[in-house]
Amino acid sequence: MTALPSSGRGDAVAAGRTDSRRWPLVLRNRAFGTVWLGQVLAQAAMRMFQVGVSWWIVAHTVRDSPGLASGVFMAACTLPAVALAPAVATVIARFAHRSVLRNATGLAGAVSGLLALWAHQCGLPFAALLAAALSLATCQAFFDPCLTTSVPELVDDADIEAATGFELSTQSLAGLGGALLGALTVDRAGVAGLAAGCGAAYLAAALLVSSARFRNAGITPGPSGGSPRRPLLRILGDLPYVRRILICFTAANLFTAAVFVVIPLYTHSVLLGGGGTVALLEASLGVGTLIGAFTGALLPGQPTVVGSYCLAVMAAALALPGLVTNRPAVAGCLAVAGWCAGAISVRFVALFQRLVPAADKPGFFAVMQAILGASLPIASLLFGFAGDLLSPRTLCLVQGAGLVPAVRALFLLGFRSPAPPVADPRPVGDNR
Repeated sequence: MTALPSSGRGDAVAAGRTDSRRWPLVLRNRAFGTVWLGQVLAQAAMRMFQVGVSWWIVAHTVRDSPGLASGVFMAACTLPAVALAPAVATVIARFAHRSVLRNATGLAGAVSGLLALWAHQCGLPFAALLAAALSLATCQAFFDPCLTTSVPELVDDADIEAATGFELSTQSLAGLGGALLGALTVDRAGVAGLAAGCGAAYLAAALLVSSARFRNAGITPGPSGGSPRRPLLRILGDLPYVRRILICFTAANLFTAAVFVVIPLYTHSVLLGGGGTVALLEASLGVGTLIGAFTGALLPGQPTVVGSYCLAVMAAALALPGLVTNRPAVAGCLAVAGWCAGAISVRFVALFQRLVPAADKPGFFAVMQAILGASLPIASLLFGFAGDLLSPRTLCLVQGAGLVPAVRALFLLGFRSPAPPVADPRPVGDNR
């Protein structure tokens, strides 16, 4: 078949478009790049707060039952995403997404600033830290699903996969930044310095989001605008394949999420390290997740099968520190576990972006956050309580063993419920 001749002007335009697509998405799409940078700052601030306060509880404050206290704190950091899912879906559907993102980060900055002033003037009671954790987590519960829902307003359809990868990589960047700064800041400047740094990051994120231009595709602000929203449970009822995937990962999260409780306990009791060791382990997990978020789209195969393999590798990586206590080896295991988590996330969130109807996305991503997050407070409390009774090495073995049923269920799902046809996971022109 012979191609039709084209003009030199058309060839030049096509070549220009091809050349422009060779640049990373955050550089060739100014609006997305600005929002992405704001996301880096906002989620890094939350992770910095979590890591710093968790280490402060274990190493500096609570002498009796530090595991339980750390678990209660981490549960407070994850509970709002579960409890507020219906309210989050309503707000995201009714209001402009840029306003939701700006207000969430601005309010979080104000809360962090007040906490810094209080901590600077006098000692903070544990109840005050819990209240701050609930407040910041509430802001984050609105920020995260709203940002995911906003991706089609910032990029073209061909760039959704790349945008999803960049968005998910932000969580690993946040983990990396929180790891490097959270525990070290608490060791040197206390909770006051930690809260001040978080407040500055949140306010900078609010300014960045405010300066970005969003497309108003599919958004009709106001309680009476647009078509009626479907009930959240009906959305999942019409997506049985997606629902089964979410159930598998919810079960897996009971054991994977416990790593954030286990790391400070393992550092304090097994490695006998300080804030620098916590930073090393958290950074290893964050770097692994970052690499996984950028390379996950390159893995061939059906998402459920690829996800089951990655989950199996993660189980081994989380269990190995229960047998080997060498510090570099433990850091390497966490890097591998992080890579698996990042690769799984980018494959499945991109899959959901294409399978879920546009009108249902605000509700779906809020429900997804609630379902996946439902196991996080439980995991924090259970592993925190167990940390006062069992060795951290035993907790690592429990984590690895607990993932085995989820691996099997996800693998079988690929054969019992074939996925609807989707586009190749590698976006055209994406040379990451």
